[in-house]
Amino acid sequence: MKLAVIKKLAETQKIDELRKAEDAILNEEVPAIEIEGEDEGEQLTHVIAAIQILSDMETQGSDLRTALRAYTERVRNSIS
Repeated sequence: MKLAVIKKLAETQKIDELRKAEDAILNEEVPAIEIEGEDEGEQLTHVIAAIQILSDMETQGSDLRTALRAYTERVRNSIS
């Protein structure tokens, strides 16, 4: 998981495009948007994270920085 990639996706893509990319990866197809990552698993992680961050921004009215920080905190808590 690379935060810079997630942030870039959240800044440059709309949630609908990210969901289409998620579906494409899950269906073993090439997504219409460029997603950095060493393999499909990492690309999927980046897309899902960006979707979650954009969703948080919509529902909570937070800015990107706050939503990204909250997401990384949830990830850290889940693995500790």
